[in-house]
Amino acid sequence: MQAFEAVQLYFHRAADELGLDDAMRTLLITPEREVTVQIPVRRDDGTLETLIGHRVQHNGARGPMKGGLRYHPHVDLDEVRALASLMTWKTAVVNIPYGGAKGGVTVDARSLSRNEREHITRKFVDAIHKVIGPDSDIPAPDMGTGHEEMAWIMNQYGKYHGFNPGVVTGKPVELYGLPGREEATGRGVGVLTLKTLGRLGRKPSQVSLAIQGFGNVGSHAAKFLSEADCRVVAISDHTGGYYREQGIDVMQAVRHARNNKGLLDGLEGVEKIANEDLLELPVDVLIPAAIGGVITEANATAIEAPVIIEAANAPITPAADDILSQRGVVILPDILANSGGVTASYFEWAQNRQFYQWSLDRVRGELDRLLTQAFDDVWERSKKQGLSLRTTAFVLGIERVARAVELAGVA
Repeated sequence: MQAFEAVQLYFHRAADELGLDDAMRTLLITPEREVTVQIPVRRDDGTLETLIGHRVQHNGARGPMKGGLRYHPHVDLDEVRALASLMTWKTAVVNIPYGGAKGGVTVDARSLSRNEREHITRKFVDAIHKVIGPDSDIPAPDMGTGHEEMAWIMNQYGKYHGFNPGVVTGKPVELYGLPGREEATGRGVGVLTLKTLGRLGRKPSQVSLAIQGFGNVGSHAAKFLSEADCRVVAISDHTGGYYREQGIDVMQAVRHARNNKGLLDGLEGVEKIANEDLLELPVDVLIPAAIGGVITEANATAIEAPVIIEAANAPITPAADDILSQRGVVILPDILANSGGVTASYFEWAQNRQFYQWSLDRVRGELDRLLTQAFDDVWERSKKQGLSLRTTAFVLGIERVARAVELAGVA
């Protein structure tokens, strides 16, 4: 099943609950604009390569469209379209005044020099600058991109339209960025994991966790949850999984990765296991925080964790989701679980518009407040209507977007 097809499946389940007619469904699921561009880049060895970039603007009924920009070899239009639609529902679930968009360039970020990354980023802005902006579509970091790329986007956009830091979020703090933006998605995963455990009557000190992925999201989630007294027994990156039943020293792992080109390879005092085996560990909470589609129909029956927090985008396929749900596994869906990043992006954008910067404590406090409210809205409605957390989150998001469309007038 293609990525956008999977999103449509969840969309229609929620639309059925809302009783939406076919005309409104078509309007809401159809992207407003899709842009595909060529990006010619001169590699450091002198060769010329033509890359393909995409920007999909899904829906702007509730405000400027918002979504990350990823550099990854598997980027294609279907994936970007799916992620853009998820951003529409995600921003609505957390109730911030945004719509949904997403972008990507089909390239392996790890193969690029800093000079090549900068050239690709600026060329991409050259191609799409007319359709992005602080009042229309605001990019942000995603897989393979970070604060450097966002700084280049702001600078290149300014060459066409003048200085405007609100065109992009996830910038360096020294260049109109937000204190706490880097940790926001992982912190949000941590906050919502604790909220889920609290609703299930579990104390953090009684809980074991496995986290697949130790990049920006996974590492900050691991740090937050270990500081909350949870026992993180397994972590991983593309070099493999690392397991210790008594609990991993997360800060040791963070320091090791920082001094080892971001990699966990060589981490001491742990058992090395396969990434696939990490997913099947007998833990209380599983947090897939790497890439999509890691839990499938083939391995769903082997998943032992009774709680799954989707820190990555679409880590569970629809077929696997059905299997796990039938077994009573509690799944906090991605459109809620990893919404901390876009929420912090909203804070950054709002401050850029005011030329005023919040303190880190205020950022964390406001982030925790908004995510807690969104979680409570979804959890309580789920219990009231007897729906899964995923379907409920989609119902809530779609309902808010549909209402905005109706109020504005659709024709």
